[in-house]
Amino acid sequence: MSKSIILVGGATASGKSKLAMELAVSKNGEIINADSMQIYKDLPILTAQPDTHDKSIVKHHLYEIVSFDTRFSVGKWLVHAKSAIEDIVKRGKTPILVGGTGLYFEALVKGLANIPDIPLEIRNKTIELYEELGEDSFRQKLSELDNHSALKIAKNDKQRLIRAYEVVLFTEKSLHYWQESGKTNNPDFTPEYHLLLPPREKLYEACDRRFENMIKLGAIEEVSGLLSKTDDIKVLGFREIKDYIEGKITLNEAVSKAQQKTRNYAKRQMTWFRNRWNFPDVIFY
Repeated sequence: MSKSIILVGGATASGKSKLAMELAVSKNGEIINADSMQIYKDLPILTAQPDTHDKSIVKHHLYEIVSFDTRFSVGKWLVHAKSAIEDIVKRGKTPILVGGTGLYFEALVKGLANIPDIPLEIRNKTIELYEELGEDSFRQKLSELDNHSALKIAKNDKQRLIRAYEVVLFTEKSLHYWQESGKTNNPDFTPEYHLLLPPREKLYEACDRRFENMIKLGAIEEVSGLLSKTDDIKVLGFREIKDYIEGKITLNEAVSKAQQKTRNYAKRQMTWFRNRWNFPDVIFY
């Protein structure tokens, strides 16, 4: 039997969490996280986790479930998400998935390519190569093994470049090959799409205000508490706050740089959702 699920997508700071709460209250739903950063513990402010008030009103799933030193893939998220959906449906409620990580939504609705697990040593070797060569030279080297990915992957998308390289290096087949060669079977979902696409200027203003509010709420102290454990977390604003704590830049510089990176990220998300959620039945906000 098909399961009705609600997907709420959009860029960072676009108002997804607020909309998901409204839908959950009106449709007897529970919320499932579909954001790749909000699965992690220890940085609830910097990753804009739902607050305790919202969690007391509506049950939330898959937030703060692993530590930052845990490698967490789309496949692992999919296993957790399927389990949460099944549980919510069994209890007669509506699953509402909310986030800005498009690959999570794609994996859930379309299935996940059966790419072999890449050994950690291969991944580390690939990351080291990227850091040594820089993006342009690394992309050129990737083109020698997988020209399709080298041409297709957007500029500054370090994560996907590394992923494409490690896959072809280990499997001797391109990422495109694995994506087209068959996908895992997913339960029969009937998704209802809700997409937030605010005007760009309004979105950028929201990005700026949100980061300023994060600083007021204690983001600096949050980052400071993690520096003894790690100094390399791929969360917007972490590196800039780290540099401020270490005296490399001023607080104003840290805030300005983090806001710019957040706006750039929001722009990429908007582009992704416009291109991939271009169905006639999408509900726009």
